[in-house]
Amino acid sequence: MSLLNSLLTALRGIAANRLRAGLTALGVVIGVASVIVMLALGNGARAAVDANFSYLGANTIMIAGRGNADPGSDQFSGQPLVYEDGLTIRQEVDQVKLVDMSVYISAKLRFGRNLLDANITGLTEDGFQRYIESNVVQPVGWPEDEPLSLQDFIARGRFFSASEVTDGAQVCVLGLDTATALFQGENPLGQNLRIGRITCLVIGELADLEMVDPAQRYNGQPNSTFYMPISTVVMNFYDEEPSVSMTVEVKDPSKISQTRQEITNMLRKRHGIVNPDNDEYMDDFTMTTRKDLLGAQQDAARTFSILLATMAVVSLVVGGIGIINVMLVSVSERTSEIGIRLAIGAQPVDIVIQFLFESVLISAGGGLFGMVLGILLVPLAATLNGGVALLDPGSLPLAFGVALLTGVAFGLYPAAHASRLNPIEALRRD
Repeated sequence: MSLLNSLLTALRGIAANRLRAGLTALGVVIGVASVIVMLALGNGARAAVDANFSYLGANTIMIAGRGNADPGSDQFSGQPLVYEDGLTIRQEVDQVKLVDMSVYISAKLRFGRNLLDANITGLTEDGFQRYIESNVVQPVGWPEDEPLSLQDFIARGRFFSASEVTDGAQVCVLGLDTATALFQGENPLGQNLRIGRITCLVIGELADLEMVDPAQRYNGQPNSTFYMPISTVVMNFYDEEPSVSMTVEVKDPSKISQTRQEITNMLRKRHGIVNPDNDEYMDDFTMTTRKDLLGAQQDAARTFSILLATMAVVSLVVGGIGIINVMLVSVSERTSEIGIRLAIGAQPVDIVIQFLFESVLISAGGGLFGMVLGILLVPLAATLNGGVALLDPGSLPLAFGVALLTGVAFGLYPAAHASRLNPIEALRRD
């Protein structure tokens, strides 16, 4: 019996029981749609991880202070990570291209009779540029995917220079809301305002900014900012040197591990950290690279993807169980037909092929409808998951292939069972 005849016979068998075949295919439809949606959610989770840390380049090291508990006590020891540490790293580690540092403090700003409680951010000259590259804020109404430069963020004046940071110059740059509250619409450039005991010359005003993520625009306050050189903040607002956060940029990304170790050795020396008997340093600082962050986050995203894929496979298995049940019922109902075909010369392999064709056709139909349903459900899944879903075109043939494999795997036993029927016994059962 030719394959074409087997296929036509299988189609007639499905057509004779359309409702049952459709309900059987429904399990495959749900399974295939689940595979597509779950893979989209997993891809979205991994893409979100990459996007969250896109501001960290392969040549970037983040350093932060961390206290250590003394053995047998609740007291923390160690030294803070201070501004001088950053200057020393910049000067003594050859592979370091630049060191961005930041520190924060709250203070009262005064201009004339206007008072404002503000959070002052002390930065190095490159700190705001790195803030721009983090893709967290943008000028209001900025076109999507349009490149941004520092000047796009400045409405008036300029940002402070490297020499002003080195000299501890008493200059400042204001966010739009801060400037409006203090100067009531006047041009703030060239004006002096008071911050506690010191005066500060306004050299720049930022443009009207908004959060890039629309969901954060009601919570973030990118216009209520006040920037000064970090050296100025450290010298004028602290009795003791404060702990700062650092971002180190390495000249050669391939030497980031070596540079990280050199910085570690230098900070241990500066902070008086010695190697105890158990060979475990009790560092009072932490160092993190893009690889560290992505590794942990991608592991979590991968686990999430595996869990989702497992759920989708379970759906397909349930659909496959439906196929095997229906095919066994079909074999039972068509025993006499099978007996007649065997009696007039059909080979067992012909019976196997016929019923496998039926099983595969059911699963293929379910796979096609499942692909359409899955594609339609991805936007809904993204909405329910905070917009994190990314349809991979490669998942479509994968899901369809799994559907076909399900048809073969779960249709094989009923087909083999039908082929082993004794023709005489099969005819006698009629």
